[in-house]
Amino acid sequence: MKRLMPLALLLAPATALAQPVEQGPANTDFEPAFESQTRAPALPDTEVEARSFVGGLEHPWGIATLPEGGWLVTERPGRLRVVSEDGDLSDPIAGLPEVDARRQGGLLDVAVGPDFANDRRIYWTYAKSVEGGTVTAAARGILSDDLTEVTEVEDIFVQEPPSAAAMHYGSRIVFDGEGHAFITTGEHSIEAERDRAQDLGTSYGKVIRVALDGSVPEGNPFAEGEGLETIWTYGHRNIQSADFAPDGRLWIIEHGPKGGDELNLIEAGANYGWPEVSYGVNYDGTPIGTGEPRGEGFTEPAYYWDPVIAPAGMVFYQGSAFEGWQGNLLVSSLSPGGLVRLEIDGDRVAGEEHLLREVGRVRDVEETAEGELLLLIDAPDGEILRVTPATPEG
Repeated sequence: MKRLMPLALLLAPATALAQPVEQGPANTDFEPAFESQTRAPALPDTEVEARSFVGGLEHPWGIATLPEGGWLVTERPGRLRVVSEDGDLSDPIAGLPEVDARRQGGLLDVAVGPDFANDRRIYWTYAKSVEGGTVTAAARGILSDDLTEVTEVEDIFVQEPPSAAAMHYGSRIVFDGEGHAFITTGEHSIEAERDRAQDLGTSYGKVIRVALDGSVPEGNPFAEGEGLETIWTYGHRNIQSADFAPDGRLWIIEHGPKGGDELNLIEAGANYGWPEVSYGVNYDGTPIGTGEPRGEGFTEPAYYWDPVIAPAGMVFYQGSAFEGWQGNLLVSSLSPGGLVRLEIDGDRVAGEEHLLREVGRVRDVEETAEGELLLLIDAPDGEILRVTPATPEG
């Protein structure tokens, strides 16, 4: 006798019928707060091809598209270069400030300013050595017409206070199209300092919102006397991924400890819990904070990973080269490596796919004008890979 599938299943989306994505054994036995908060349904496999596009880069960290063509690329030791559309790599651009390139520090993200066509301003984040220690900073400058020099360099944000640890700097910088820059930071990792992520008197483990010149804009949630006026959200660990969705909402992904990488939808004034609560544990297996994954007053992550993907960069895909990916969130992974694709439905993750795990530590991802992808491979002999849909053999 032929068995008929129930009508509800026939009408259900494909992801609802899929098995949970394979991620390996979890480090904790925490229960998610809601369905598909972790291990979302596995999306169908996408066949892609990755080819070397540019070599000769030392720990590339950030990439940004130039409106006139080509890309700006940072190298963590402190170099900013231009990559042409043909894959040619420029000499280092002159004029950038000295960076603190110890351990996880150095030259980090780069972004083309929202009014670049008129003022040629570019922005970047970096580790800065200051009296008393090291901090995350964000700066801007004017890129010369011949792409060889940056002038009128000025910091628009400097983290406070200085840290003793050259770790967990964040950091990304993105723009909302309304005259604001959002800068993400880390809490410098060490147990003696990470509680500052909960301290509104510091800019550790925060999303920062400033005007493009670094001044404090109207509308920030913490008034003078309540905390630093530049703080937008707090309670983060180490934010290395940030992007605005097509609907204008800001999303970030932050590194967890052993387990507990988090995808968070950013809401002004919200507290995301670190280090009081976490879906992970310390590297030695001991509990974080209260030992609970959630608590009153803390905003739940939209999604979390256990084990981690070690998220680095991300972009909401808008192209057409990869069929069915429009609006999906693409996340670069440092461990196990490769690229993670998330299908977003409202404020939830509806499906997940892992691609290109064999290529190594992917530090950032950028979409080209053709809808193809550029992946930064973070290594001493790093490179940029160009990713396209797979073509039939022959």
